[in-house]
Amino acid sequence: MKNKFKRNGAGYLFAITLLLLTSSFTSLGSRPSNEKLIRDYYAAYEKKDWNMLKSLLADGFTFTSPNDDHIDLAAYKERCWPNSANIKRFDIDKLMVNGDDAFVTYNGWTMDGRVFRNTEYFKFKDGKIKENACFFGPGISFPNNKGK
Repeated sequence: MKNKFKRNGAGYLFAITLLLLTSSFTSLGSRPSNEKLIRDYYAAYEKKDWNMLKSLLADGFTFTSPNDDHIDLAAYKERCWPNSANIKRFDIDKLMVNGDDAFVTYNGWTMDGRVFRNTEYFKFKDGKIKENACFFGPGISFPNNKGK
């Protein structure tokens, strides 16, 4: 037995390591990555799909921006979701994920060709988006802004 292990020890060690790694990620494997959640969040706006967006958000979700202070999901749907009608696409410039925190900087394009550049901070909990804080950059700030 000792000689067999010596001859095949590296193979056994590799198999055990692979088994341990696979089993430790099984529970995470059924969950989308936080990067995917972010990309799907913006895709929901591009597709104008409220149900898709809502499925990404955790219970107790809050949204903050220069115009909103930790508003809940109902207020978010009323105040922010109408912007989806004016969004053509998002071009993600930077996306940095660190565990359950992420920052995204993007250029958003409206249907009439205007651009807005924002940075957003996301907080995740149990595989869903728990918080989003939006920081307006140059341009029109948000799609329905008629000020610029």
